[in-house]
Amino acid sequence: MLIDTHVHLDSYSDEEVGAILRRASKVGVGFVISAGTTIEKTERSLELSRIYPDCFSGVGVHPMDILRPLSDIDIDRLKDLAMSSDKVLVMSEIGLDYMQSMPNRAWQFDAFRQQIRIARELNLPIVFHSREAHDDCFRVLREEKAYQVGGVMHYFQGSLYDAEQMTDMGFFISIARPIFRLEHLRVVVEKLPLECIVIETDAFPQPFKKNRENWTEPRHLRPIIEKIAELKSKDVLEVEDVIFNNMKRLLQSRWDKVNSYISGT
Repeated sequence: MLIDTHVHLDSYSDEEVGAILRRASKVGVGFVISAGTTIEKTERSLELSRIYPDCFSGVGVHPMDILRPLSDIDIDRLKDLAMSSDKVLVMSEIGLDYMQSMPNRAWQFDAFRQQIRIARELNLPIVFHSREAHDDCFRVLREEKAYQVGGVMHYFQGSLYDAEQMTDMGFFISIARPIFRLEHLRVVVEKLPLECIVIETDAFPQPFKKNRENWTEPRHLRPIIEKIAELKSKDVLEVEDVIFNNMKRLLQSRWDKVNSYISGT
């Protein structure tokens, strides 16, 4: 079974979400985790998780969406959402983004710290975003003891050194389609233990691609895992099995509930 650790299905209609999940199922995707990026989009991801057995949810506010400091009301709402359903599996998508024109860094820092604290309080793994902010991101994770819950460095494109800093802290490295275009990332995957890797597509609507068939979807996990197997010189089924077990380790006590949803028992 393949598991997509990070998608953005909240931006699609219910009808299209159903079609996306059916296409994913045909290539062996067992379930997806749809991230939250704002409170409203978290609510939407949770709504989808209630409709579709193979869709689970994250809770969080993305650093690009920290347009003002998070208030106590915001924090309480995030906590309530995280506790509202056993289909919430992770605190996602949170982190830091230092690209030009991103929101105030002090606001980002505070929001990141507060959301890590929610994750620790509720024992939720953290799926985090870091763009041009690795040093600060890693520092905050250490200072806030994020290693107590672990998680995933989402859509990884960094160096082997970056990856090892995170795996030493108990985090998994999430590999997506950049593996096909970034030579240094292929080298990282070759050298990184398979037991440290999970996979994702970061799927979201891509109208800038004229052909709808080219939009990234969870079904594209299949070529990603095939590429990882090629780089590792291993059988695809062996790689699939290891990464599946990595996800069980990530989700820990939540796995039995996940299994009951996807098996219908």
